[in-house]
Amino acid sequence: MKLATINLNGSAALVGKIKDEVRLLEGFGSMLELITKGRTAAEGAYLIGKPLAESSLQFMAPIPQPGKIIAVGQNYMDHIREQNGTPPAKPLLFPKMPSSVNAPGALIQWDPAVAGFVDYEVELAVVIGKTTRLVAPESVMSQIFGYTIVNDVTARDLQKSDGQWTRAKGMDTFCPMGPWLVTADDLPDPQNVNLRSTVNGELRQESNTKEMIFDLKTLISYISQAFTLQPGDVILTGTPDGVGAYRKPPVNLKDGDVVVCEVEGIGKLENLCRELSFRLQ
Repeated sequence: MKLATINLNGSAALVGKIKDEVRLLEGFGSMLELITKGRTAAEGAYLIGKPLAESSLQFMAPIPQPGKIIAVGQNYMDHIREQNGTPPAKPLLFPKMPSSVNAPGALIQWDPAVAGFVDYEVELAVVIGKTTRLVAPESVMSQIFGYTIVNDVTARDLQKSDGQWTRAKGMDTFCPMGPWLVTADDLPDPQNVNLRSTVNGELRQESNTKEMIFDLKTLISYISQAFTLQPGDVILTGTPDGVGAYRKPPVNLKDGDVVVCEVEGIGKLENLCRELSFRLQ
């Protein structure tokens, strides 16, 4: 089942999609409430839901305000190879700010006086379904509610100059997410899923989650040893090769660029880039 949060007459609403039919899901205050109640409750709402035309949907991020966004760096072997690097001995974790969450179709914005080299990163994102702490790898999959797409937008110059990644990765609009959240049973083998990104129609990234250095079971078990994961928390699982910083020559995102991130079985996430000059208030 695919799920989404949409703007319906100025208010957030939920929809479900089974095969090619989209229906309104009533009785939930938010996606977080649906996740807490579970897929069975969503299916019940779908059976009695009003049909909607998918072309009319105005998508929001499926989880507009997650409690935590935990991302994993350097987690694809092909991404390590393009850097002539060495694989990390353990997962490299960093946060993205909840305020960085951005909707499908919305603008990725930055001030060129603050961020000079902005880059794209297509990623498979995991949505946690249950409170998770100190979970063994073999028990991880039962803790996952579903999967979505995230573009882990990154200011490479800040990433380099700051010596850590919080500002480079966590700026407002730097976490486009969605449009669909696919329940875990509809993506039965997340370790064999194709993903790709394009900029203005030009293919930039194309890989498979088989390239992950640390698989989902390892990642989530490792993360749960440090943080209690709550329903609705989002985990970004890394990006493959082809990012702008390691192309020859390097190429950064520019005003007017259109970035499309695709993950097999989930859909396409499209955003327009816009450079803006911000004034201090």
